Amino acid sequence: MKIKTYFTQRHAFHLVDPSSMPILTAFSSLTLVSGGVMYFHGYVGGFETTLLGFFSVLSCMFVWWRDITREGSLEGCHTNIVQLGLRYGVILFIVSEVMFFFAFFWAFFAASWTPTIEIGNIWPPKGIQTFNCMEVPLVNTVILLTSGATITYAHHAITAGLKLEALWGLVLTVVLAVIFTCFQAFEYINADFRISDGIYGSCFYMATGFHGFHVFIGTIFIIVSLIRLNRNQFTTRHHFGFEAAAFYWHFVDVVWLFLYVAVYFWGGL
Repeated sequence: MKIKTYFTQRHAFHLVDPSSMPILTAFSSLTLVSGGVMYFHGYVGGFETTLLGFFSVLSCMFVWWRDITREGSLEGCHTNIVQLGLRYGVILFIVSEVMFFFAFFWAFFAASWTPTIEIGNIWPPKGIQTFNCMEVPLVNTVILLTSGATITYAHHAITAGLKLEALWGLVLTVVLAVIFTCFQAFEYINADFRISDGIYGSCFYMATGFHGFHVFIGTIFIIVSLIRLNRNQFTTRHHFGFEAAAFYWHFVDVVWLFLYVAVYFWGGL
């Protein structure tokens, strides 16, 4: 005689199923870092090992996030309390990113407020031709702030159940992000100084370069949200994946405002 057993979950939390993705991601990350160290030190096979680790990490990211998407949109595992925990996680991640950029701002202002004798006791250092903050930097500021408005428009459209308007809002955000990245590349090409040109060049390219990298990641984040929205994976009350992308993009906007004031405006005084 076959006995049927039934299990009813009596809480709103998500108990994840056993998965091999954490250990696979860990080994992929180890391969990526080991390959990078081998490549920088000129070992044979270092470049190939780095590529293997890089594509392994990308594969793990795709499969793991696919599983999470499936759990949230198809299996109904992301209850309100689970979504709240995810929001806290994203907020803490953004706080850690704020601390990351804070280090660059600290180095920049420490060097600008008390310029040492090695750079001529002046700021910007002698020989550095800074950018005009009213040209490309100002245009990029307007572009990025506009993209913040378009993604906010898309957010309100999703909560109102207006799919077409939300799609257009995300498309405009992606277009503005690409234009911003192109202008940033144009600025780098036409810069009169490089990352090796003392403290100013190091701070400028590290801060703006990592910001550009975050813009690139945020653009991918928004494109994925656009695809998911087009596939009807977001509802008016269940769209945390998009909210995470919006949080991240607003963080990118705020960091750029500080960069504009600090690096372009203050740094050119």
